[in-house]
Amino acid sequence: MNPDRVLDSFLEMVVVESPSWHEAPMAAYCAGKLAEMGFSVTFDASAAETGSDTGNLIAHLPGTVPGRVAFSAHLDTVKPCAGIEPVIERRHICDDVTCRMAEVVCSAGDTILSADDKAGIAAIFEGVRATLEDGAARPDITVLLTTCEEQSLLGSSALAEDALVWPDDVPAASRGTEYEALLNAAGAGGALPLFVLDADGAPGSLIMGAPYHWTLRARIHGRAAHAGVEPECGVSAIQIASAAVAAMPLGRIDECTTANVGRIEGGVAVNIVPAAVTLEGECRSLYEDRVLAQRDAMTRALEETASQLGGTAEVAWELDYPAVVHEPGDALVAHLEAAAAACGLATRHAISGGGADANVLGTKGADAITLGIGMANFHSVDEYILVEDLQNMARYVEAIIAEYAA
Repeated sequence: MNPDRVLDSFLEMVVVESPSWHEAPMAAYCAGKLAEMGFSVTFDASAAETGSDTGNLIAHLPGTVPGRVAFSAHLDTVKPCAGIEPVIERRHICDDVTCRMAEVVCSAGDTILSADDKAGIAAIFEGVRATLEDGAARPDITVLLTTCEEQSLLGSSALAEDALVWPDDVPAASRGTEYEALLNAAGAGGALPLFVLDADGAPGSLIMGAPYHWTLRARIHGRAAHAGVEPECGVSAIQIASAAVAAMPLGRIDECTTANVGRIEGGVAVNIVPAAVTLEGECRSLYEDRVLAQRDAMTRALEETASQLGGTAEVAWELDYPAVVHEPGDALVAHLEAAAAACGLATRHAISGGGADANVLGTKGADAITLGIGMANFHSVDEYILVEDLQNMARYVEAIIAEYAA
């Protein structure tokens, strides 16, 4: 692994502006770099569904030994991302054990840095480059770079069900009957090990669980009336909404379940009893029975309150993505722990309250898990990443490839 090259690559990537729905320049950049490494690069048809100016990028590189492995990150960023100017500076960094001086990359201005998720892409590219330069054994490698991840995982959700199937037209000149026999003996026909580089936590952090996410959209109907002349003739939709929210269990429900109402909009003027209000919220949990119970409790609060106060409530829920849960003894986790040890990283198991592409890709033929890459204060102008974490993540990618080649 070339530590200077991965840093230079990251600094080059962050200045390529790629907000959600406008990832085409970053996608073109990545396609060129992958092609230089020998990957066969394609774009899927997801743009028609997501509204992005490009599809998801899917690249394949034939291996030299049996097996398959995949790495994924997302192309898009949140805003503000126009004119990002990365700066390297030394900072006092403290964790639970020590405080020390370390080099970090941050933004010089009033923008994000976009380590989320360009640090992930840079690490994937460098890990693969190092493997190729060393002439090390490697399994088949797939790289998936998605669009619109920051928009409730739109890009990965629009990925075709068979998108991760190894294509027949990828050159595999070194393969023959013996290779295919080894491949079958290795059981490579199972779920594809897929590593999503898109979480906080130092390299070696494994996101063992990420929750189901349901989104609530409700329309509450009351009855309009003049607020000064005949208020008793009206039914306030705002009053219904506030009473319903007050009746809901919200916030931290238990150790793995949360709920929130984040938006209410309605009314026409201060002298009119409001006839309608829209309300939006969410609930999350690692466990399906708990998230469904929370969803039902919020629905009941809306419907029963509306009925009691003389109005009605139209309630709609949408499952944005399912949960993904890994156990400490899983084969995928064991391989990751072995790879971390091989490159001198400590493994840490964590649970996330948010989703990532792994939540969706686990339903599309992959055994998907999200890995920490060291990004900090992401989604803010204070975002930064330690230079050593960027370099260690590239080492980890290289070690994962070697682990699956074994």
